[in-house]
Amino acid sequence: MNINFQPVSNVIGVLLVLLASSMFLTSGVAAYNDSEDYLYFIQTGAITLVFGLLFWLYKFSASTQVNKREGYLIVALGWMFMGVFGALPFYISGVVPTYADAVFESVSGFTTTGATIFNDIEALGKGMLFWRSLTHWIGGMGIIVLTVALFPLLGIAGIELFVAEAPGPTADKVHPRIKETAKRLWFIYLGLTILLFFILWAEGMTPFDAINHAFATMGTGGFSTKNASIAFFQSPLIEYTLAFFMFLAGCNYVVLYYLFKGKFAKVWINEEFRYYSLFILITSLILGLWINFMVGGDYEVNFRNGLFMLLSLISTTGFVTADYTTWSPGLTMFFFLLLFLGACAGSTAGGIKFIRHMVFVKNTYLEFKRILHPRAMIRIKINKELVAPRVLTHILVFLLVYLLLFILGSLIITVIGIDFLSAIGGVATTLGNVGPAIGELGPVNNFSAVPTSAKWVFSALMLLGRLELFTILIIFTPFFWRSN
Repeated sequence: MNINFQPVSNVIGVLLVLLASSMFLTSGVAAYNDSEDYLYFIQTGAITLVFGLLFWLYKFSASTQVNKREGYLIVALGWMFMGVFGALPFYISGVVPTYADAVFESVSGFTTTGATIFNDIEALGKGMLFWRSLTHWIGGMGIIVLTVALFPLLGIAGIELFVAEAPGPTADKVHPRIKETAKRLWFIYLGLTILLFFILWAEGMTPFDAINHAFATMGTGGFSTKNASIAFFQSPLIEYTLAFFMFLAGCNYVVLYYLFKGKFAKVWINEEFRYYSLFILITSLILGLWINFMVGGDYEVNFRNGLFMLLSLISTTGFVTADYTTWSPGLTMFFFLLLFLGACAGSTAGGIKFIRHMVFVKNTYLEFKRILHPRAMIRIKINKELVAPRVLTHILVFLLVYLLLFILGSLIITVIGIDFLSAIGGVATTLGNVGPAIGELGPVNNFSAVPTSAKWVFSALMLLGRLELFTILIIFTPFFWRSN
């Protein structure tokens, strides 16, 4: 079966039109706040709109169906185009020196990584600040899922796109129809964003800061409007609020749906949610004592810093209240390992995801039983259901490919000329879509001094991580392009 490029072009066109609309919205926000950069968003919005319409109207047919190959190609190319065109405001305005810097910042935003090349964030105009945060919010749940909800207007089936883009190996569905599923997920996403905005505003943030941090929190992105990130506000109330919403953002949105519907039995039966919650509860208590032992001072402050940074890294949000690399080598190593954890499947978080770690640990444990009882049929269960061999293989291959990409990426970055600690930290945080790392790329540093070639590598890793590796890697395999 040959790939039909017509729906690929049409859907990418829709994405670019939506992106152009976001640029025009940003222009309005900038003008409202008397920020002179509103003109750049009008210009880049017009450019993006023209290209979007050309792609959209190319041999458009409302009866065209999207098959699996077209679905993966649309998602992979769609995110690439988003990063390329999303970089235009940064580049055309001149706030970044090179297009590589602009693409890095744009890809970091849409993939909700939150790594930045800006040394002085507060010097940016409000239009640029809002655009950075908006890219988080768009990328958080995935603009592809939003497009799925709009597909009836185009007459294009959307299940293949949802399977390709929806993060994590989860088969749960809120509603049997994919369009209704996408709508429900976005209603939850939008509702939590609005709620967080009003809470942050009530707690002392300006409306502009509140909406930007609400976007970055629910998108698990981490771009802040302040150089010192959340530490700028010096508010325990804001920190605890953001910590709670980072926890929610890291939950499977299907679980959140059942939670808000009051179906608590369906919430607690989810093993991943239970282990995710218990891990955070137990680890935060231990971290508080560990930090208190290493640095001294007030236990509540140490507990809060430990809890906040734990949730920030697990949810892959990347907000910062303290520099964990200064606490102790042991704590630095612990937080480095958190870059490989990730939150729940079906959330807006990046990373490997809890469910994959659970399956790996369970399979490893059961392998010892299989050695003792080689003839026994010993199978893995998650949520009291057997894990299909195909799913188990997929997860184990994913973990192996993830490890290989981390090793290969680290090797490439060190060859480029970055020191070892910064290289492994940078690769881990970009592949996991987290943000802060270790070494020269720690919580209080940024990626501005990274060589241009390394920025392109990091940008590619962010895209691979956001689309969970296979969605992009599969298009580089020869059998993807074969007709049968």
